[in-house]
Amino acid sequence: MQTHPHDHDHTEEHLKSSYLIRDIVIGMSDGLTVPFALAAGLSGKVPNSSIIVIAGIAEIVAGSIAMGLGGYLAGKTENDHYDSELKREYQEVDRVPEIEKQEVREFFEQIGLSKDLQLKATEEIAKDKKQWVDFMMKYELGLDEPDPKRATKSALNIGLSYIAGGIIPLSPYFFIDDSGKALQISVIATLICLFVFGYFKSRITGVHPLWGAIKVTLIGAVAAGAAFGVAKLL
Repeated sequence: MQTHPHDHDHTEEHLKSSYLIRDIVIGMSDGLTVPFALAAGLSGKVPNSSIIVIAGIAEIVAGSIAMGLGGYLAGKTENDHYDSELKREYQEVDRVPEIEKQEVREFFEQIGLSKDLQLKATEEIAKDKKQWVDFMMKYELGLDEPDPKRATKSALNIGLSYIAGGIIPLSPYFFIDDSGKALQISVIATLICLFVFGYFKSRITGVHPLWGAIKVTLIGAVAAGAAFGVAKLL
C-alpha cells in the first residue's frame, strides 16, 4: 500500500479549553473597560488620585465577585440541566424502549447507513443502557457531559480575570497623585492592553485579528470617554 508524503503532514487545529478561554475573555474584557471607565469618569471631577484608587479597588472587588457569581450560576445551571435531561432519558429508555430505538435508527438513517446496518448498530448500542443513554444525550439532545467542577472553575476564572484586567487601568493612580496625569498614562496603558487583548482574542476565536483588536479598543475608549464626559458635565 502506497503512502503519500502529505498523509503525515496533515494536522487538525481545533480550539481546546474553549470554556477557559470564554471565561478569560468575559472577565478580562469587563475588567479592562469598567474600572477604566470609572477611573476616567472620576478623573474628570476628582483631582486627587487616592479617592480614585479607593473607588477603583472597591469596584474591582465588587465587580469580580458579581462576575464570578454570574459564572458560577451559569455553570451550575448547565450541570443541573444536563442532570435533569439525563434522568429523563433513563426514564424514557425504561418506559418506551422501542420509541428510543426508533430515534437511534433515525439518526443512523440520517448519516446514510443502510437499513441492515441501522438495525445492527441500534441493537448493539441498546445492549448497554449507559451507552444507549449517553448516545441519546449526545446525538439526540446535543448535550455533552459537563465538568462537575465547571461552576467553581468558571467563577474563579472570570473573577480572577476581572481583577487582572481591572488592575491595569487603575495602576497609574497608585503612583501618581495628580489624577489628570494618572489618567493620561492609564489611557495609554489600557488602550494598548485592549488592543493586545483584542488581537489575541480574535486570533483564538478565528476572527480577523486586526479588526478584532480595533473593535475591542474602540469599545473601551468609547466607554471611558462617555464616563469622563458625564462626570465633567455633572
